[in-house]
Amino acid sequence: MSTSTPSKRIAFLGDYLPRLCGIATFTHDLSEAVAGAAPDADCFVGAVNDRVEGYEYPQRVRFELLEKDLDSYRRAADFLNFNNTDVLCVQHEFGIYGGSAGSHLLALLKEVRMPVVTTLHTVLREPNASQRKVMEELVRRSDRVVVMAHKGAEILRETYGVPDAKVDIIPHGIPDMPFVDSSFYKPQFGVEGRKVLLTFGLLGPGKGIEHVIEALPEIVRQHPNVVYLILGATHPQLVAREGERYRLSLERLAEERGVKEHVIFYNRFVSLDDLKEFIGATDIYLTPYLNEAQVTSGTLAYVFGAGKAVVSTPYWHAQELLADGRGVLVPFRDPTAITAGVCRLLDDPPLREKIRHDAYAIGREMIWPAVAQRYLESFQHARSDRKATPRTAFAGWTLAIRPYELPPLRLDHIVRMSDGTGIFQHAIFNVPNFHEGYCTDDNARAFILCNLLDELGGQPPAENLGKLATSYLAFLAAALDYSSGRFRNFLSHERRWLEEAGSEDSHARALWAAGTGAGRSRNDGHRRLAAQLFERGLAVVETFTSPRAWAFTLLGIHEYLRQSASNAAVNAARVVLTEKLVVRWNDCATEIWPWFEATATYDNARLCQALILSGQWMPHPEAFEIGLKSLRWLASIQKTQAGHFRPIGSNGFYQRDGARADFDQQPVEAQAMVSACLEAFRATQDAAWLREAKRAFEWFLGRNDLGTPLYDSATGGCGDGLHHDRVNENQGAESTLAFQLSLAEMNYAEHLITDPLPPAV
Repeated sequence: MSTSTPSKRIAFLGDYLPRLCGIATFTHDLSEAVAGAAPDADCFVGAVNDRVEGYEYPQRVRFELLEKDLDSYRRAADFLNFNNTDVLCVQHEFGIYGGSAGSHLLALLKEVRMPVVTTLHTVLREPNASQRKVMEELVRRSDRVVVMAHKGAEILRETYGVPDAKVDIIPHGIPDMPFVDSSFYKPQFGVEGRKVLLTFGLLGPGKGIEHVIEALPEIVRQHPNVVYLILGATHPQLVAREGERYRLSLERLAEERGVKEHVIFYNRFVSLDDLKEFIGATDIYLTPYLNEAQVTSGTLAYVFGAGKAVVSTPYWHAQELLADGRGVLVPFRDPTAITAGVCRLLDDPPLREKIRHDAYAIGREMIWPAVAQRYLESFQHARSDRKATPRTAFAGWTLAIRPYELPPLRLDHIVRMSDGTGIFQHAIFNVPNFHEGYCTDDNARAFILCNLLDELGGQPPAENLGKLATSYLAFLAAALDYSSGRFRNFLSHERRWLEEAGSEDSHARALWAAGTGAGRSRNDGHRRLAAQLFERGLAVVETFTSPRAWAFTLLGIHEYLRQSASNAAVNAARVVLTEKLVVRWNDCATEIWPWFEATATYDNARLCQALILSGQWMPHPEAFEIGLKSLRWLASIQKTQAGHFRPIGSNGFYQRDGARADFDQQPVEAQAMVSACLEAFRATQDAAWLREAKRAFEWFLGRNDLGTPLYDSATGGCGDGLHHDRVNENQGAESTLAFQLSLAEMNYAEHLITDPLPPAV
């Protein structure tokens, strides 16, 4: 153990009371326990808010950050640095930080100078791509990692390659409760003389309480004096999505099974003092959770440490805590086994009493004062590690990588161009052109933008984004002809479809948007409808001949597989379409013309991007190398001697063995290069790709052939193109969305930078 001086300023980051969630309770209890164990230290908290108005926090909270606001994470890092914080203790759970898989947290961790100790409340054995990336970077940025069970350390080692030497196993803290007979507390709940079963915690479908209610008729037949207490408010996020549907379903089930007189619901988030009394009145605690992959359960720790007999399904934490006869484990979703486990303990009081005494003895190692000492040791270890391998805070983006200043998000023109049907195609200056109607292409782009902005957070408010996203998705749903499986493209202002089927490219762009909704949307209805549209429209793409349609679809497939990685049909389609692009390359490319076609036309970089993605994740090494090689060539021919971006012009494109068109330059070309170059950086970590993305993005801001910006900061719109002598001043949907998507991706890209750090200890 290091003899270095104790930490004087200890910061804790996470949700915090009075916000109602398990992480908030844990952060509160841990910070108070450490403050008690280290009275000379200044212990303070940074609270994560899930609503703009925040909460009425106690004095322990010194700073706040807004879950969805990326800038507030940077400001929090400044606060921690300026206040000379000695150590930062982060509470990590997927879902409490903004960005894809909580990636906003990384913006803070890249800039703080003090050692970081991160407590992982969830450790996923099978993360999706975003979760894996965030977890790997989170562990990399942490000096010590705390898990609450040996299973967590095992998963970190086997799934993420984290060495055991970097991991501290510290149990979930619990209040110190006396070992008393349950009859002492029962009268105040009106259950004296009865055997009390208890489940508590925020209510949601994953709790599996319905299986206990299914077991109750037989339990009651054998033990008529049993009563089942279900304690806890419905999770606030669940209430926001679907109200009290789950609780009502449990109440109906209890009535249908004839046990409503044996079930008592307490629909509230209880204080610690009240919780102690509920636990005190308990004879058997039940955790019938449905998912094995739960490495930590605070409720289980509380009750076990208080010396209560437990019947539980075998999720990871329960397997570990209740091993060697310290409780009763029953299979998942098995009411008959729950009946047998409960009745076994009720029928055998000596066994129940032995289990209680054994649990209580182990629980003395879990009480908060003991846990606080373990955390203080971890903090000291982290400081010693940092002294041995010093780090400097992330210095931010240099001008070599970041544009001069990213413009603030402004969606005025997007809103102006949209109505209840969708987004209009064209504009006359900054006024929507009703005469030209709508198209699927632009509504697909707009729906993708809404999903990216929802992940990024900040402005506009989520409800405004949700309204826009609903309109754009509804347009896509109306565009699909279910009988043919084809998306139509053009819709008149009078709401009449102008063709039976759109182009192959517009169909594939719709699939790209649908895949994005299926893989990213946090709105259950949006996600399910988007998945349905994607699945209905996918099969026909294999008959297409357009390389861009193949590429757009591959981008949609990648998005779809974020949440449905095992879908066999979608994975098979990815193999087929990737191979089509590889064959097209091999049939056409030469050393002096390393391209997929005899002409480089529009949205060119999407071909490269699709192969980089598919080649990396399938994996398909040849596809990956083709993607990078073709993108290098494309970047080289779209760069002037002066060093700015010059996309291939749409007024003739670029024919092999012919002259390339320099004008009219289109915003979608700059957007495609931004996306593809950022994807290349994700895959290679070569900073040259960040510079290429920056070059393409700055084309919008005036670093172009005319030295004139296409983005209009007054309206939030973007000109429709760059001519040889002027900017096209019409601010249509395609061009405006190209800029806004590029801006979102450039903001997102800050999470991609991983400055060099010493190897993990």
